[in-house]
Amino acid sequence: MITMHLYYTGPADNARVFAEEMEAMGIVDRIRQQAGNQRYQYFAPLDDPHSILLIDSWTDQSALDIHHASPMMQEILDLRNKYQLVVTAERYSSDQDGIPQHDREFIERSD
Repeated sequence: MITMHLYYTGPADNARVFAEEMEAMGIVDRIRQQAGNQRYQYFAPLDDPHSILLIDSWTDQSALDIHHASPMMQEILDLRNKYQLVVTAERYSSDQDGIPQHDREFIERSD
């Protein structure tokens, strides 16, 4: 699985309004329905009121490429320009073997 962290940053609360409009226009629902989409969800960083984080996960590169070639990408770009947003990205590939046992033990620890 491929996961992208996309940070949308702009003036005032433009990034939050962008995410709200993405939801209201149904673009987010359409993306979530695309074959291979595993997650498409916005988050607000507590330490940055001018940014929104999108966590966007796909089963593989082929599914992500199809998404990038879809007409929705122009809709996203138009909204991004409307709200004067800059985007920075981080890309992650999932570990095929999952979370190592020693990491799971730490995560599940309760003391």
